Amino acid sequence: MDRALTLWAVIVIVGALNYLSRLSFIAFFAQRQMPPLLARALRYVPAAMLTALVLPMVVVGAPSVATLASPRVIAASVAAVVGYFTHNTLATMSVGMAVLWGLEAVLR
Repeated sequence: MDRALTLWAVIVIVGALNYLSRLSFIAFFAQRQMPPLLARALRYVPAAMLTALVLPMVVVGAPSVATLASPRVIAASVAAVVGYFTHNTLATMSVGMAVLWGLEAVLR
């Protein structure tokens, strides 16, 4: 079998399996009531995923006193405070990026 054909076959098969695995949960819960414990647990998935994506970008390198004073950590802390008080995603991201860019400009 040609290598290009093998590659396309693998892509199609993996795509179909990915689609079917996601569809199975949708089809399963479409006809049933979700258990309250599972519904309560699923409320925390977006926050956990966002934390898993953002935290490695904020904390670069080994944790030490020097990294706690880095512009990324300070900007993330300010953004967290803004997010806590405003509950506004756009304000949180705007203030966090403004603080990060300001600190990076001052420290250069």
